Amino acid sequence: MSLLKLKPLRFYFSAEKELFEAIKNIFGFYPGNIFLYKLALRHKSQAEELLNGIRVSNERLEFLGDTVLSTVVADYLFRMFPYKDEGFLTEMRSKIVSRAQLNNLALRLGLDRLIIHTQEKSSVFRSIKGDAFEAIIGAMYLDKGYRFTRKVLINRIIKNNFDLNELINTDMNYKSRLIEWVQKEKKTFEFNVIQEVGSGYNKQYIVEVTVDQEVAGSGRDFSIKGAEQNAAMKAIEHFGINGNGKH
Repeated sequence: MSLLKLKPLRFYFSAEKELFEAIKNIFGFYPGNIFLYKLALRHKSQAEELLNGIRVSNERLEFLGDTVLSTVVADYLFRMFPYKDEGFLTEMRSKIVSRAQLNNLALRLGLDRLIIHTQEKSSVFRSIKGDAFEAIIGAMYLDKGYRFTRKVLINRIIKNNFDLNELINTDMNYKSRLIEWVQKEKKTFEFNVIQEVGSGYNKQYIVEVTVDQEVAGSGRDFSIKGAEQNAAMKAIEHFGINGNGKH
């Protein structure tokens, strides 16, 4: 019998048996440190206060998971499309890890039923499901390591939930969609490179997009074009613009 299928002994005595089973059903393994996954599902609206006054939620795990997920997806696409250029790979990665895509993915996986948060209107926390998914990836990375996490993401998540051929033909030009919307709403907008990080082949650009002189989103990438796309994606999520350029 595979070790992945064995239940940890502490499972039988745990108050988190339901979460153990949920993680197993969704991702195919039993957690080692269940408390990492509990934290990954705790939204900032229900942050726990520690004895020293610090409030903890899934935000730090989300940050870590976002980086791990982006790395795994980039590596996977690099191997799947050996003759495609950097622009194609960047766009495909954006299509997979976009907040809207991750929200839908988390919903299909059933993560929404596990998230601990205040009962607010869904519009208040538009990214709550995708954030929780990334936080789970961060928890998995800390619990099981990078190689294990990469295997789960590729075999259990990407291959089962994304049709790469369909994604290739999907138009997700966030910058064009944002520009179309701001022009229709008669608003002003501007993309600005606010920082350059690293040097040479490792240089990355951080771009902010302002709408009516207020920052609506920021993005980071190895090219200015890619950073602009990422910033526009964040702005689209911020304003709740759907695929037709409407709220």
